[in-house]
Amino acid sequence: MYDWAHGLEDALEGITHSICTLEFENHRPLYDWFIDAINEGRTADGSGPWGRKLWHSQQIEFAKLIPTYTLLSKRNLLKLVQEGRVSGWDDPRMPTIAGVRRRGYTPEAMRAFCDEIGVTKANSLIDVGRLEEAVRTHLNKVAPRYMAVLRPVKVVIENWPEGKIEWLDCQNNPEDPSAGTRTVPFGRELFIEQEDFTLTPPPKYFRLAPGQEVRLRWAYFITCTGVEKDADGNITTIRCTYDPATKGGDAPLGPDGKPTRKVKGTLHWVSATHAVKAEVRLFDRLFSAPEPGARTGNPFDDFNPQSLETIHALLEPALGAITYTSDLGDGTGSSGFTPGTFRNPRVQFERMGYFCLDPDSAPGKQIWNRVVTLKDAWAKESDAHSQTPTTEKVYSFGQTAHTLKITKEKLTELLTSTGAWAAVSKRDPMTVTQTEFDAVRKLVGRK
Repeated sequence: MYDWAHGLEDALEGITHSICTLEFENHRPLYDWFIDAINEGRTADGSGPWGRKLWHSQQIEFAKLIPTYTLLSKRNLLKLVQEGRVSGWDDPRMPTIAGVRRRGYTPEAMRAFCDEIGVTKANSLIDVGRLEEAVRTHLNKVAPRYMAVLRPVKVVIENWPEGKIEWLDCQNNPEDPSAGTRTVPFGRELFIEQEDFTLTPPPKYFRLAPGQEVRLRWAYFITCTGVEKDADGNITTIRCTYDPATKGGDAPLGPDGKPTRKVKGTLHWVSATHAVKAEVRLFDRLFSAPEPGARTGNPFDDFNPQSLETIHALLEPALGAITYTSDLGDGTGSSGFTPGTFRNPRVQFERMGYFCLDPDSAPGKQIWNRVVTLKDAWAKESDAHSQTPTTEKVYSFGQTAHTLKITKEKLTELLTSTGAWAAVSKRDPMTVTQTEFDAVRKLVGRK
């Protein structure tokens, strides 16, 4: 029934190009024949016995967009929902329109991703990291910066006066000077990330440690003087002193006009007195294998049980004033919503990633979803599989295209079809191994 209905519906609706996936390529002759058969006896002006000719749409086929670490089958997505592995069709880990919108992906990032990967006639996997990078690139330009401590430990500045609060100026977005500035409160007691302190620092450790000096973002240099522990030996408080001459996070200048000292470590923080409590949901990839099920035949064997971590964080007070606004407006058409734009604020938690408010948020109970990390957390694992083997001859990307007498765009398409593009694209500079070169050479038919 689909084959008969497809062409007829396209013709009646005046569809110019009916885009299908590759499995429908061998259906195209029937698609064309059926429209031609219906038009027998019809005329362009409708003067014949059967009336006016129907529009002859053109069916055209392209490969599916299949991201790594992702399932797109509706049957498998339904199973995820029914088995309770996700909270619903709009779970931020789901590859649905509702899911990616709730996750915080922006229309601009999605369009940039599609523009970057293009279309192809060869079935292949697309590295989902390319989508995540498109999201980072866009949000880096537009997302205001704030400070939030996800796993806090208290810091007491011993030489800061009790009860004194100083409001410090902060830049909202270094990528956009027009975004302006805001003020954050600074006092005797602060919170920093637990991972930003260690009692036994390894070589080239630039964060906080006993006797080591760091910069607090937009604030002062501090030096650790000691710690307090609980009965189990866990650090509960880090005691520090600050240098009043380093306000703004800069070392004072010497007689030669140069900074008197260099501090490499910069930490984010929040004031203990003013911190806003919030729930933060840290999302990761739903599956732990690039091609779920390739190993065992069952994609759910590769389900990632650590794809959601819920923590309770402390935020700077300016974040507490942000409220959730649906990207779709109020649904009445009276909100001035423009298709292809977003309304719900996306922000950067400095050094931690990009986040947006979840619709489950309520007054006094914020819930933040991590949109994407600042860096590709999976890159190290991918790099282990993408390093150029030292025993193989390698070619530069441009040299490969020139030797095979194809464009770089065509080379990218062919490498994608062989499954090698994910590895090639991660090398810096991009190189092609002899094995990869030979695989592409077979495809283009050159000796």
